[in-house]
Amino acid sequence: VQLQASGGGLVQPGGSLRLSCEATGMFFSIGSMNWYRQAPGKQRELVATIADDGTNYGDSVKGRFTISRDNAKDRAYLQMNNLKPDDTATYYCLAYVRYGAGSHYTKEWGQGTLVTVSS
Repeated sequence: VQLQASGGGLVQPGGSLRLSCEATGMFFSIGSMNWYRQAPGKQRELVATIADDGTNYGDSVKGRFTISRDNAKDRAYLQMNNLKPDDTATYYCLAYVRYGAGSHYTKEWGQGTLVTVSS
């Protein structure tokens, strides 16, 4: 599978962006889809997760970010509102992928998309 993340860019504080992650290639199914981010000099952190049993968010983005999914298109989205300078980071998509009916899930990372929040 290839995970293509897009939608990053430069936005002013208080603004909004919508990130998209599309899974393409040959695979059997996708379990959870997740967004992580990594700011310069910091560790990669979980931003949001969407799975069959619901969604989960990092404390710093709760109430501002919303993760959603279009299973028909094998896509996940991250709607980011009220962006703050601390949200500046490279955002990565992570999906748990099965390549066969009886196979285990494999963790797959996409390339990052840069989000810069600055006036």
